[in-house]
Amino acid sequence: MPSLQRRDAGGRAPPRRPLLLRLLAAALLAPPVLLAVVAGPPWSDLLLLLLALGMAWEWGRLCGGGRPFGLPEAVLLLAAPGVLLLAMLGGATAALGGLLLALLLLVLAARGAPRRDAPLVWLLLGLAYVTVPLLLLHWLRGDEATGRDLVLWLLLVVWATDTGAYAAGKAIGGPKLAPRLSPRKTWAGLGGGMVAAAVTGALVGSWSGLGAALPLALLGAVLAVVGQAGDFLESGIKRHFGAKDSSGLIPGHGGLLDRVDGLVAATLPLAALTMLGVFAR
Repeated sequence: MPSLQRRDAGGRAPPRRPLLLRLLAAALLAPPVLLAVVAGPPWSDLLLLLLALGMAWEWGRLCGGGRPFGLPEAVLLLAAPGVLLLAMLGGATAALGGLLLALLLLVLAARGAPRRDAPLVWLLLGLAYVTVPLLLLHWLRGDEATGRDLVLWLLLVVWATDTGAYAAGKAIGGPKLAPRLSPRKTWAGLGGGMVAAAVTGALVGSWSGLGAALPLALLGAVLAVVGQAGDFLESGIKRHFGAKDSSGLIPGHGGLLDRVDGLVAATLPLAALTMLGVFAR
């Protein structure tokens, strides 16, 4: 199993992996993800279950410092995909019941465990961090064409944000955005990510019939900021546990939590807008 990558005594992270490795990993992973979203259930559901399993595993490893799982971490590992599976089979009521049961089991497991490597509050936060966005993605995708277009639009906007931020940050540099959380993020990178997200949101949204170009461009830019906030949140969590990456599952990128932090954050406002009727389903 890949081990957690720690910072050195001075707080500095190891050198970044080669860009070619990052691009290769992205090129291999993006097509299956897009195909699963386009195909819809059961393939999109299987993708979400695998994400839940991987994200819960990484969260448990972070909380436990990379040590072998104890009972609380094992409960989290089973509970996250379990709640999603209940939602897929029985709908919102079953998902809520499963979530409450998972919370109870986590509390009991943490109280009865012979060691407390993973604090209960962090395990509970992990359960919410993993399950809530994935439940919303399951609801957004559904089995309709509009759900397909919404989730594809969201994925492409989030990916465009990352690409635009990386390119602008490398090309322009300049003042740091939040050096204590992420030393390499710059204001120029944020601007580049917003521009890329706005252009992608307008083009993809207009092409798929989700709405007018200008509102979708503005929404894309806003989600770029939200996604950046999600990146900082995940960076803060890793810093709290003294880890550079959540794992080494994805060569050149770190772990699943490192790659979906922006998606996790951006899913929440998009789902809220959809519930308010901005996007008809």
